[in-house]
Amino acid sequence: GSEQGGFRQGRSGDQGGFGTRSAKPGQGMRGTGAQAGGRQGARPGFGGQSSRPGTGEGGRRRTGARAGESEGFNRENEKHRDDNKRKMNQERDKRSKKDLIYSEEDTPRKSTGRSGRFIKPEKKPAAPAEVEIKTITIPEKLTVRELADAMHKNPSDIIKKLFLAGQVMTPNSELEYEEAEKIALDYDILCEKEQKVDAIEELLREDDESEEDMVTRPPVICVMGHVDHGKTSLLDTIRKTNVTRGEAGGITQAIGAYTITLDGRSITFLDTPGHEAFTAMRMRGANSTDIAVLVVAADDGVMPQTIEAINHAKAAGVEIIVAVNKIDKPGANPERVKQELTEYDLVPTDWGGTTEVVPVSAKTGEGIEDLLETILLTADILELKANPNRNARGLVLEAKLDKGRGPVANVLIQKGTLHIGDFISAGASSGKVRAMIDDKGRRVKEAKPSQPVEILGLSDVPSAGEVIIAHETNDEAKAYAETYKNQHKEELIEDTKMRMNLDDLFSQMKEGTLKEFNLIIKADVQGSVEALKQSLLKLSNDEVVVKVIHGGVGAINESDVTLASASNAVIIGFGVRPDPVAKAMAEHEGVDIRLYKVIYQAIDAVEAALKGMLAPVYEERVIGHAEVRMLFKASAVGNIAGSYVLDGTIRRGCKCRITREGEQIFEGDLASLKRFKDDVKEVRAGFECGLVFTGFDKMQVGDIVEAYDLVEVPRT
Repeated sequence: GSEQGGFRQGRSGDQGGFGTRSAKPGQGMRGTGAQAGGRQGARPGFGGQSSRPGTGEGGRRRTGARAGESEGFNRENEKHRDDNKRKMNQERDKRSKKDLIYSEEDTPRKSTGRSGRFIKPEKKPAAPAEVEIKTITIPEKLTVRELADAMHKNPSDIIKKLFLAGQVMTPNSELEYEEAEKIALDYDILCEKEQKVDAIEELLREDDESEEDMVTRPPVICVMGHVDHGKTSLLDTIRKTNVTRGEAGGITQAIGAYTITLDGRSITFLDTPGHEAFTAMRMRGANSTDIAVLVVAADDGVMPQTIEAINHAKAAGVEIIVAVNKIDKPGANPERVKQELTEYDLVPTDWGGTTEVVPVSAKTGEGIEDLLETILLTADILELKANPNRNARGLVLEAKLDKGRGPVANVLIQKGTLHIGDFISAGASSGKVRAMIDDKGRRVKEAKPSQPVEILGLSDVPSAGEVIIAHETNDEAKAYAETYKNQHKEELIEDTKMRMNLDDLFSQMKEGTLKEFNLIIKADVQGSVEALKQSLLKLSNDEVVVKVIHGGVGAINESDVTLASASNAVIIGFGVRPDPVAKAMAEHEGVDIRLYKVIYQAIDAVEAALKGMLAPVYEERVIGHAEVRMLFKASAVGNIAGSYVLDGTIRRGCKCRITREGEQIFEGDLASLKRFKDDVKEVRAGFECGLVFTGFDKMQVGDIVEAYDLVEVPRT
């Protein structure tokens, strides 16, 4: 063939192809066309092949060895293609053995048979989500943040929801249980009220004691009644000793306990104050006693405190014996007293009832023996018993801080026997009994049921009414006191920038709809603290809330002043004085300290301050009437009502009410009052005047003007 290959046009317009430049192998460029120079219908050639080997018109005609080399090269290519095809088939066979291939979530996915290709699993329709109703337990009061934590919600979400409902709250705002319950329901959450577990009550719970261990104990008598009806004098007569002494303000300042012996049998008497202020102590006294002796003066009859004492005794479930005192006085009328008692379900036995009524005279001693015999007879009917062979348990009647002896508690033993050296606890205080003194001032080594004693050895001054318990070890006593402390944590005190003074309370607390009056009470004995607290808390009303943020026994100290300064409180001292450091600090900090010896004075002073804090109340006082009889026009003020004063007086600056044919058309201030052309302060009945009203000049002849003043009414 020709040495040179060229570009040749194929027949019938077939595409041209590249031939080879040289016939020598390796020196020419092989054709790449699909039909390189071949006839129409020629198969794709390699190196310009036509449908017949060596005869393609687009390529060079091959002969001999050249054609053989080309065929060998083609066989190698075919072998290579066969190897690749075989490998692909083997790989496909491996994959075809696994019809299902699983994903990480163990979801079966069908194979397509091709590398890396899978058919997506069909999506199953999602089941409708069920609303999960949760239940949470919340206390009676909690903050927004605490509610959010219980609901596992963000506090800001709750605050936003409340804001949209018209309530402005912060995370620390307090919610009542009912409010919290409504909020939780919006989130499909149900609420249950938290059941408070009284840890102290659980510790005090005891099993019933065996009847074999019980022995008869003396009765405990509580003497109750109205102030100045002769309770202390009656006790003095019973004891035959001169223990009665003057009471400041006529009120017993501390609870005393006395034991007497009659026919070899003991009777323990408790003296509780009769004034209404000492409700708390009287209730404690009633709870600690078996029989209540109600003292009623024969000349006074049943008084408010007498009724209160009756109610407390009934609530405590104690027997009532009525001692009608002062029968020696000229105006005494015991029968009238009996009649009054029947109104309160106390029917005398001689009238067919069940209440023992004994006429007595503390002054002459008449009827005292009859009263004591009646007490012992009633005690026999009640069958009073206790187990003396067990750890002691009793009640704190009174407690105080003695400068030389430390905390001192006046205790009534109710069960068991208390010994010197016993480990004891009373409320938040604990300790070891160092000494015991009976009601006659003698040191004793043990105290049995129904016996009152004075105890030394406590770490702190307990509150009156606390239960005192003897423990096996000091650790048990301390653990009880610690539990009590944890359960009776003091309420948080809100800080304020102001300092409070009783004299200027009103001026300091004008702002705000709810006013709080914080007090700190310090007294010589715990009973006085409680009595003052109860009295002052009763002074709270809808506008002013009295809060006793702290009460304690002993002198006013630096700690009290610091607390008062931080909490904007007034310190009330009853029978105590501030120490020098506290006094100087109070003057520097601007803390008001008020000292009293009589409870009435303390109550009256605080009550007066509270009245000053109340918003003033005004009432209208009509001062006169006038009739409009002529109208004058003035460029500066508009219409002037020429009027005739019908009655009373029309004063400049007063309030006016204008009526027309019985209907009110204006109410406001009188801007100007003239007599002819002169400004005057007032115009009396029978005289004419000119009236100008603030913001109103639509008067007509015949209108009636009613003038009145607003007078402040004292708050009670």
